[in-house]
Order: sequence, then structure tokens, then C-alpha cells
Amino acid sequence: MSFDAKEIRELKKGRTPEQKRNISYICYETGCLGAKVKDDEYDQLVAQKIQSIDWKRKALNKIGIDESQVNEVEPIHLESYYFDEKNTIARLGADKKWRSSHYQISWVFASDTHIYIWQYTFSMIDDTKKEKTEEYFYKDITNFSTANETVEKDIYDISCTGKQKWSHKNVDYNEFAVIVPGDKFRCAVEDNEYVEASVQGLKAKLREKKS
Repeated sequence: MSFDAKEIRELKKGRTPEQKRNISYICYETGCLGAKVKDDEYDQLVAQKIQSIDWKRKALNKIGIDESQVNEVEPIHLESYYFDEKNTIARLGADKKWRSSHYQISWVFASDTHIYIWQYTFSMIDDTKKEKTEEYFYKDITNFSTANETVEKDIYDISCTGKQKWSHKNVDYNEFAVIVPGDKFRCAVEDNEYVEASVQGLKAKLREKKS
């Protein structure tokens, strides 16, 4: 998704002061005319929004199950910046980490017969959000996987001379997926030991249920 300076001004209309700051951060690359918000400050703004809600309880309520019903494996918490081709804006920070205008939180629960997934994706630059749930019988699941994916994004840049330009770049990100015949349920994730151990636990449970 591409924006010139005029479109960015339009994007800020009607937004809250915090959303305007986030727009400035996510739309401008590093430069003397760039955002006043630094990389770690943007991370903290995301963290503050996350910490204001009990996401696990929200997930269980939305699915309509009690935690005692989903104790086959420890409930799994997944989250990361979310990227797609059309609806998100990406920025490469000074620390070489990609950040997005959108963030995604997912919870995965396992009962004796089902895998339940709840997912919530929200924007840092406006009030849009998307919530969805899914449930699968073990017998219908082909696999659980983690993968590094790439999406092409146009990255906005303002140089110190005030010249505007666009750079076409590949954004690398990680995702977890529940694979069923003909479809995948995808979740944005960080690449860390917790995610890897959680996926291995799900795979072991799937093998057990299918044996």
C-alpha cells in the first residue's frame, strides 16, 4: 500500500493523537523529516495496547469453552506484527526489524477431540480490527507448521532534502499454520523457543490422536 505526503495527511484526518503519531512512524523511514516516534517507543505503544486486555479470557469466551475442557496441551499464545500485501503498512526500523501498522494475537487450545483457534488482528493507525475463530477435528488436520514467509511492500521514504521516494522491498515474517486439506489457518508469530516448543507439542498430540 503506497502513500504520498498528501495521502498521509489525509490518513491522519479524524485520527486520535496516538494514531497520528503511529501513522507518522509507520509511513516515514529514518530521516531528518521522519517520525518523532522511535522504534522502541512504537513497540511500547503496541505493548501498552496489548496489556490492557485479558486476551486468553477473551479467546475462551469467544469460542464458548471453559479452560478445563481444553487441557490436552498447555494453551498456546502467539503474537507478532502482521503483514499482508494490501492492507498493512510496513517499516524497517533502525534496528533492522520489520514493524507493521497491524498486530495479531492468537490463542490455540486443544481438547480431547478438537483444536480451537481464536485470532484478533488490530490496527495501530485507526480503529479497524478483525476477530475470527476456527475449530478442527484432529482427524481433519494434516499438520502444524512454522515457516518464514515473504510479502512485497512499497516502503515510504523522505530524505533529509525533503525528496519523497518509494522503495519496493521484501518483508520477511514468521507464521504458524494449522494445515487442513485445501486450506491453512495462519497466525503471525515471533521466531523463538516458546513457539518452536509449542508447535512440537501440538505435533506430538496430533500423532497421538491419529495413532
